[in-house]
Amino acid sequence: GTKAIRRVALEANKLGVKAMTVYAISTENFKREANEVNYIFKLPEEFFSKYIKELIDNNVQILTIGHLELAPESTQKIIKRAIDDTKNNTGLKLVFAFIYGGRDEIVYATKRIAQEVKEGKLAIDDINEEVFESHLMTANLPPVDLMIRSSGEVRLSNFLLWQLSYAEFIFDDTLWPDFDENVLHRDIYIYQQRSRRFGGGK
Repeated sequence: GTKAIRRVALEANKLGVKAMTVYAISTENFKREANEVNYIFKLPEEFFSKYIKELIDNNVQILTIGHLELAPESTQKIIKRAIDDTKNNTGLKLVFAFIYGGRDEIVYATKRIAQEVKEGKLAIDDINEEVFESHLMTANLPPVDLMIRSSGEVRLSNFLLWQLSYAEFIFDDTLWPDFDENVLHRDIYIYQQRSRRFGGGK
């Protein structure tokens, strides 16, 4: 799976994709058996120890959304180091959704807005979609154009629920470890044939 992230991220970067978010561990995964969760927490070290130099050389920037603060300190250090090492890169933003859930993010944004209203920094009548989006974890990322779900699963699994409102969906039968440049090209081609109306006419 980590090899697939490397392959797809480097190819997406070559194609000029601005941002790519991968689901590393969800808020639900975080509640699984301790040995399974601990294994997942070891993956960032494996990934970045192998690929960080290549990502830096290819101008890829590492970011996260979710609750990294809930991970073990050793995992936090590894990921924060990768973020710091790539902070000046201007190519693909490779975003790891780490202890992330779409519903949780909406609650998180709502609490932030409620706190600002409570403190008198924001009036209720000023709350609109733009204000809400500015309080999401993805506030500094571009809108989502395409969501690819691999492995034949046909569900969102609590991923970017707000952001996917007008994204195009592709449910690909390819298992994630087998996902490569050719599959990415095929899915992007399918996306390019779509007519995006955003609720309007053609």
